Amino acid sequence: MSAEFKGYQVDYLRPVGEPGLAPPSSPQWRVFKNPIAIAIGGVAAVLLEFADARIRSGVWDHSTYKLDPIGRSKRTGIAAMAGVFGPASAARRIIGGVNRMHRKVVGETPSGEAYRALDPELLDWVSATATYGFLEAYHRFVAPVSEENRRAYYRDGEPIARLYGVENPLTSDADFFAMLDALLPRFEPHPINLEFLAIIQSGKAAPAVPKVLHRALARAAISLLPDAVRQRLELGAEFDLTVTDKLLLRTAGKLADKVRTRHSPAWQAAQRLGLPGEFAWLSPAKQRRLLGSSAKLRAVQTASLT
Repeated sequence: MSAEFKGYQVDYLRPVGEPGLAPPSSPQWRVFKNPIAIAIGGVAAVLLEFADARIRSGVWDHSTYKLDPIGRSKRTGIAAMAGVFGPASAARRIIGGVNRMHRKVVGETPSGEAYRALDPELLDWVSATATYGFLEAYHRFVAPVSEENRRAYYRDGEPIARLYGVENPLTSDADFFAMLDALLPRFEPHPINLEFLAIIQSGKAAPAVPKVLHRALARAAISLLPDAVRQRLELGAEFDLTVTDKLLLRTAGKLADKVRTRHSPAWQAAQRLGLPGEFAWLSPAKQRRLLGSSAKLRAVQTASLT
């Protein structure tokens, strides 16, 4: 493990039997196992965060993002995976480290407005953008998520969000849009948004992946933004998702949902809990049978939250 990822190491296989923060039966597992959904949702989340000058300035002025955007994005991804799939002790350690770094992030935007990363409003919004972005990307580009499962996804993500200091974790789509409406007057276009999109479209994060997929991914992320946000950020028709983009990404998303990767956090987390490694890829009915009786299911879910 290189120095840049020091403190972000996660052993998803051990301690054997230690539950995570999200139960294995949760839609969180289904969504987070899919790299296409996480990639699209993650880009959308960054655009929604950078729309607010306070967050944009905090990231640009107090992190390695402008010097090492790929490394910084990977560290963010590790923290997200640890929260869902890692043993609870490792997840708490990594989240605690993130919180300690955020305590140091204070400053002023170019217009002179003071900000601090631990501002409850900003913490709530950063959490909301990622929570909604990942779910909506999975829903649109991988497989539909029912209203019942959307509620379960939000509910099961609450313990993770609380550890980050989030005071108002999402419980529904309506919560996300209410938060967005409150912040929308603050949103503004900025060259940093275009620089970020250029990095994504360049394919530097995954050189082995065809550039056409990276360009489609960037447009897919923009398609998740409400029209009012796109207008504020001045992301016009040149960023529209094409029919070819949709076909490419839906094919990639569905394929990724079937590929059972033995070295993935989802596979190893299932093994840690004494479940088949392929657990996250199984149908909900098969998952319920593996987890046993409803009493055993409740015990596993309760343990995951303690």
